[in-house]
Amino acid sequence: MKLGIIPINIGVQSLDEVVQLAQLAESLGYESVWTFEHVIVPVDYESKYPYDASGKMGATPETNFIDPLIALAAVAASTKTIRLGTGVNILSQANPLYMAKQAASLDFVSSGRFMLGIGIGWLKEEFDALGVPFARRGARFDDYVEAMRKVWSGEVVEHESDFISWHGFKSYPLPVQNPLPLVMGGVKGKIFERIAKHGNGWYAPAGDPAEIKGHLENLRKACDAIGRDMSEIEITCMWPGTGGKEFLDQLEEVGVHRAVVILMAGPDLVEKLTSIAKEVID
Repeated sequence: MKLGIIPINIGVQSLDEVVQLAQLAESLGYESVWTFEHVIVPVDYESKYPYDASGKMGATPETNFIDPLIALAAVAASTKTIRLGTGVNILSQANPLYMAKQAASLDFVSSGRFMLGIGIGWLKEEFDALGVPFARRGARFDDYVEAMRKVWSGEVVEHESDFISWHGFKSYPLPVQNPLPLVMGGVKGKIFERIAKHGNGWYAPAGDPAEIKGHLENLRKACDAIGRDMSEIEITCMWPGTGGKEFLDQLEEVGVHRAVVILMAGPDLVEKLTSIAKEVID
């Protein structure tokens, strides 16, 4: 079982905190560090956060949200082996050409350590602030994924759709990894069909083995429907760090490949990460 930590870019007060946390994780044998993304946190919002019964995310508008790709670039420059992941960036509200360029560049400068986690988005107020339509964000997501793969191919890009008009250009550097891992997050809508068609991984926003097992059955059905080998898809889930090796064994038994420890800010953070590493990392 691979172990990661998340998020390394939220609530921090300095770059040193980000870098030192990543360096600690690397020294303890954690496999990866991950980020969350929101460009803004509205003072009030009607959109419902889908992963908490309150309908609200657990961050105030004053919480420091370092841009994920900037945070991970700093980590890439300060570490040697630990992998870097976004868990997840909201692709549907981003400029896909910038996203493709930045992702390829981050994979390049990290010598092939980047995993681009992407999601469709739920916070309409954030889309509004960015001037991006909230409607058809799923279709936009699908189109952006196909278009970005063309950018990373090294070939002349030709892509005409409802959302993009790209013609007659190339973009370098290319990602070191081929394919650059696209990890898709969420459990709603057509996410499993999307993973089966376009994804290299699934980022589960939950850590209950029984729940994940049910979702993986849906992913298997989606893969079978198009003849995709599900074993090609890496499964990542969040984990509060409790239950020890026995709980991780349960996750592994249902098909999880990576558990990402949810970080809670506080003076005992280093102690917690160290304790978990001693208990479960071989």
